[in-house]
Parts: sequence; C-alpha cells; structure tokens
Amino acid sequence: MILPLMNGTQALAGYTVLALVVSLACVRVAIAYAHRRGMLDTPGHRRSHTIPTPRGGGIGIVIGALVGMPSALLLLPQSPGVPVVAAFTVATIAVAAIGWLDDHGSLPIRSRLLIQLAATLLLCVAVASGTASLWWAVPLLVAGVWCINLHNFMDGIDGLAAQQAMFFGAASAALAWGAGTVAITGAGLSMAAAAAGFWWFNRSPARIFMGDVGSGTLGLLVFALTAMLWVFRTNLLWPVLILSSAFVIDATLTLLVRMLRGARWYTPHREHLYQWLVRRGSSHRRVALGYLAWNVLVCVPIAWIAFRLPQAAPWCFVATYVVGAAVWRTGKRYGLRRRERHVSP
Repeated sequence: MILPLMNGTQALAGYTVLALVVSLACVRVAIAYAHRRGMLDTPGHRRSHTIPTPRGGGIGIVIGALVGMPSALLLLPQSPGVPVVAAFTVATIAVAAIGWLDDHGSLPIRSRLLIQLAATLLLCVAVASGTASLWWAVPLLVAGVWCINLHNFMDGIDGLAAQQAMFFGAASAALAWGAGTVAITGAGLSMAAAAAGFWWFNRSPARIFMGDVGSGTLGLLVFALTAMLWVFRTNLLWPVLILSSAFVIDATLTLLVRMLRGARWYTPHREHLYQWLVRRGSSHRRVALGYLAWNVLVCVPIAWIAFRLPQAAPWCFVATYVVGAAVWRTGKRYGLRRRERHVSP
C-alpha cells in the first residue's frame, strides 16, 4: 500500500524495481531447484541448444509480475477496475500453474488447453464487460488462447522471448502513459522488469530456460495488456498490435504453412524463422538482435504514427504486417538456400 501513496513517477519506479528484484531472486532459486529436481531440457533435432539446460526459470517472471502488475492495475489512477484485476490475477496464476506442472512432467495437450481456455475466458468476460457487448468475449477468447500458445512456440532460443517481453512491456507502458492511464503504465513496466530479471540468466549462453510456466504466462500478460489498452481507448488497439508484430507474424505464418502442408502443426518443430536462422549458422544472440532491430526500427516509429494519427492507424497496422510477412518469407528462403548449399554434394 506504500507505493500508491507516492507521486505517479515514484510509484512507477517502485513497481519496476520491485518486479525486477523479485524476478532476479526467484530465477536464482529456480536454477538450483531445477538442477535438484532434474528438470533439464536435453538437446535434440527439434531443439536449438546443444547442452542440457534447466527449465522452469519463467517462475521468476510470474512471481515478479504478480507482485507488481495487479497492485499497479488496482491502485494507480485510471484502474481498469476490481473485476478485471481479479480476473487477470486468477487467470495468470492458472496459466502459470498448468505450465509449472508441465515443466515437471509433460501433461496432455488437452488438459493444458482446457485450463488455458477457462483462464482466458474468465479474463475475457471481465474485460468485455467494459465494452458495448459481452459478445466481444468470443473473439477475445480466440486471440487470448492463441497469444498464450504463440509465445510458447516462439520460446526456442536464448533470450528471444524474454527480450520480446521486455520490449512489449516497456513499449506498451509508453503507449499507456501517452494515453493517460497510469495503472496500465505501471503494469507494463512491471512486466518488462520481471522479464528483464529472467533475461539476465537466459541471455546467450542461457543458464536456464523459462519453460511453459514462463512462455504461457507471458502470452497471457501480452494479451491482457493489449485488451486493457483497447478497452481504455479503442484506437490504441492498432499501435499495440504493431508492437507485437514480430512474434505474431512468425508464429502465425509458420502455423498456417504447416497446416496447409498437412503437417501435425501441434507437435514440436524447428520451422519458425528464428529457428531457420539459427540452423543456417546465425548465433542466438545475433538472431535475437535481428528481432530487436525490427521492433525498434520498424514497430516503434510506425506505432508512434498510429498513436498520433488515429485515422491512419489501421493502414499502419496493415503496412507493418504486410512488410513483416515479406521479411518473413525472404528470411525463410534465405535460410533454405543456405541449407541446400550445406547439404549439396
């Protein structure tokens, strides 16, 4: 209760530091715990690492986010309200819990999906209650479950998913600040700080992986911030979707291509763009920097234009995703040509 009594800037700094410190401490504990419990990801042809590495470090992100985000959302000005914050907290705990159990021992896909659906539905109904119609909960549910799973798909190399979460949290906080909602600003900064605490141990070469407990929870957090910004001001949807474009484009196009080929799209694979780039010889650090370059050089300026010129925002969104799809296609072709040269007699 102390942080909300400070002025706005002090409170935001307090939430950020708190989430960072808690995350750092929890990840340190998670590394020792994973080694003791034998929670190790071993190398394989469907994975991009070469040495056994502990998993489950994303619990640090979860705890760091939970000590900052709900409190910021509830107690800072322009709060989305008690029902939304309560639903957000319960949904986050549920998604994190099923991911934590899966990190200890693989759970059936159906069980994980059922919990994800229930948790996301709870959040969607709470969020949609602030719109003109509860029917918005239906498309929100689809988007939320996909956001959870695409972050799981995109967590495959050192530092990438945590880096994306840091960027999205900080950028969405800036967007929220510009729109005048201090509560969502605090939530975004808390998310970015919690992700940063984990990233320190996950940067290449990674000392620990986030596991499903981290990737699934990050997906829910990204979805929640997006939905809350949309409800606060509908024209914020376009810039916030632009900020997510790197992961959305790679995961969605890869899934569609696999489905069109008749592949078992729900099984592990190495066909995302970031995986192709690593397979062709790029380091994890270099690939992560490439995604960061897209975020900073493309997403930030276009999202800023979309924010400042709401009438142009839909076109900014379309342009970002069309260009992103072209970059994705070019990158895949480049990786395929490089691979063919390596295997040619």
